[in-house]
This record gives sequence, C-alpha cells and structure tokens, in this order.
Amino acid sequence: MMEFPKFFKQVPVIETYDPLAELLGTFKDGKIDFMYIQLVKAAGHSCPTVAGAYAMSYHALKALYPDSLPVRGEIKVEFKESLEDGVAGVIANVITNITGATSKSGFKGLGGKFARHSLMFFDAPVNSSARFTRVDTGKSVDVFYDPSIVPGSPKQQVLMQKVMQNSATKEEREEFGTLWQNRVEKILIDNFDKVVRVVEL
Repeated sequence: MMEFPKFFKQVPVIETYDPLAELLGTFKDGKIDFMYIQLVKAAGHSCPTVAGAYAMSYHALKALYPDSLPVRGEIKVEFKESLEDGVAGVIANVITNITGATSKSGFKGLGGKFARHSLMFFDAPVNSSARFTRVDTGKSVDVFYDPSIVPGSPKQQVLMQKVMQNSATKEEREEFGTLWQNRVEKILIDNFDKVVRVVEL
C-alpha cells in the first residue's frame, strides 16, 4: 500500500470542467477534480517547485474563473523562461496536467474543436512566474510564486550534503525526507495564500 504524508490530502482541490471529457463520457458532466497527491504521483516527487506550480494554478484559475469552473483546453499559459531553463519544465508539466495546455505535443482536436496544443509558450514577454489567459475572453493574470518566505530547517542543508556524499545513515535519510516535506507542508497548508500573488491584467 502506498504511503505518503497526510497533508497531501489536505491541500485545496482544483476543480475544473473539461468539455472533451464530457463529450467522450470520461467524467460525468465533464467535471475533473485535481488533488495535490495526483500531481505528485505524475511528477514522481513532492517539492517546493511542484507545490508552487500547483498553488499558482489554483490561484490563477480562481482569479480567471471567479464564478465558474475553469475550462481545460481553453487556457493559455506563458513562461518567461525557456523550456530547458532551471525548473521550467517541471512547473510546465504540472500546469499541463491541470489545464490541458501544451506547446506542441498536445491533442490536435476533434472535428476542429478541443485542441490542446499551441496553448503553452516559453521565452514569452512576461515578467511573472507565469501568465494564464482565458482563450474565450482574453482575460489574463500574472502569478508570482515566492517560496522564500517559508525557509527550510537549517539542519536540512547539513543532511542533504551527507545524503549527496552517501555518508548519511538510514535514520538521517529519513529525517531529511521528513524535513523536506515539512517545508512543503508549510507552503501548501500554512502559507497557501501567501506564497502566490496574482495580478489581474
């Protein structure tokens, strides 16, 4: 049985509507709920970057769709970084799962509708962590993610060095993982509304 930190299930759920899923009978009424644990499984790990991508998506979509469910496949996402830069690819993968937006690899459409490709752009002229835009209305929001307000434990860096040098004991490796997830928990549970700033354009 898979085990994971309990707080994974306490993170706010991202609710979306997917017209393609509705058409194909995949989910009743096309409603798809995304939970943090699902994005962690897709990424293969939980870290401040994955947490940030999730939090940015949650807050951006709330701002873009204040009175209705976000529509997957009708959201454009732009990044100032190149795909190969830093953690841009990790962030993009999480946001792709939530919004359906891809650069070139996504679904090409059905009968001229429901295309998911050409909705994600890199090296874009934006100054935020990411820009989300509704395709139907053109409304955009810039989101800024700053996890530095939630510092990790001082002991975490010491343990990381030992882990990287293969000199850490089993107990030290487990403690490192616990401290790592403690910071992610503080980001997503204690500071979920503080680590992300949304600016409507």
